[in-house]
Amino acid sequence: MKQVDIVIVGGGPAGLAAAVAAYDSGAENILILERDEQLGGILNQCIHNGFGLHTFKEELTGPEYADRFIQQVNEREIPYLLNTMVMDISPDRIVTAMNREDGMFQLEAKAVVLAMGCREKPRGALNIPGYRPAGIFSAGTAQRLVNIEGYMPGKEVVVLGSGDIGLIMARRMTLEGAKVKLVAELMPYSGGLKRNIVQCLDDFGIPLRLSHTVIDIEGKEHITAVTIAEVGADRKPIPGTEERYTCDTLLLSCGLIPENELSTAAGVELSPVTNGPVVNESLETNIPGVFACGNVLHVHDLVDYVSEEAAKAGQTAAKYARGEVTESAGKEIRMKAESGVRYTVPSTIHPDRVDDKLTVRFRVGDVYKDSYVSVYFDDERVQHKKKRIIAPGEMEQIVLTKKQLEEYPDLQTITVKIEAM
Repeated sequence: MKQVDIVIVGGGPAGLAAAVAAYDSGAENILILERDEQLGGILNQCIHNGFGLHTFKEELTGPEYADRFIQQVNEREIPYLLNTMVMDISPDRIVTAMNREDGMFQLEAKAVVLAMGCREKPRGALNIPGYRPAGIFSAGTAQRLVNIEGYMPGKEVVVLGSGDIGLIMARRMTLEGAKVKLVAELMPYSGGLKRNIVQCLDDFGIPLRLSHTVIDIEGKEHITAVTIAEVGADRKPIPGTEERYTCDTLLLSCGLIPENELSTAAGVELSPVTNGPVVNESLETNIPGVFACGNVLHVHDLVDYVSEEAAKAGQTAAKYARGEVTESAGKEIRMKAESGVRYTVPSTIHPDRVDDKLTVRFRVGDVYKDSYVSVYFDDERVQHKKKRIIAPGEMEQIVLTKKQLEEYPDLQTITVKIEAM
């Protein structure tokens, strides 16, 4: 069995950034395992721009952003295996994988970084009535068909769900000559970034219908039309609000699910809110030496934040592999999400392990206007930051300092909540 200091599962933006950061932190025996035929992950099919503004201070396309990190991996001569599927990760960090050249093999890792990304919710998870005709695609599948394979899914398009991929594909299909009839969103707010609503829908005159969903699909061999209806507060269709749209394509953009089958099999504790691992301030899971970052941990809105988070995981994994991360001598502080905040990453904090600053990321469950993001140390409010608008489609963050945490030696709970003005 081959011994490796750090095994990184996934060669997308999170895995690449983690590998580079681990190498720069002194780890040398690193191996990236990627199931696709090339590094870069989902970025390879995201040919639109808007990436890299935080990381590289310039606007890049997805492939350009990925290429920057692939170059860094190659410059450091970090080894990677492509077309390699990880089959199992044991609690004692034995990684079982297979590919065509090596067959099935095992690696004994001192540390493992989970960077498998996420997948789209399929039609089967959406409970849409009607037949199962051709012409129904997830937005990501359509994106790959158009941008990589060179196929056009259809000419008359309806998009269900206003996630970022759906918004971007509404624009992409329009640019390729299709007619996008509308984007329907079940919730009373969009699931995507505000800039994508403006640049992908408003600029092209594509209507966004909030609190609407598809209630029927017509066509047996191929989709011919859909019926949408307004939904009430209970998310059920309101009789009499039905509208029929002819179309030959229905794109689904109804949310992303972190790829955590390997994590579950390894015994990693998952959050019921994010469906990603529960991690501490070092992005370490409940299994010592197993770290998680990127969209496998929680779904991000910007790839720049994925890279930043993954760099932290890579640095800590390198320390762990060298035996520099030991059991925390101090107490554990619990993070608590309340009053509109759905979750926080991390979920627990050991103050003695915190660097100078700790970024805590979270999402809200509704749209809040002219509100405050407040942070409480037990019952004392220590942060009270005004925000003009807070929306579920955009990730928020607060920053805690080591000095701040040390000033409260008896602190047990840090609560993040939304408060009205």
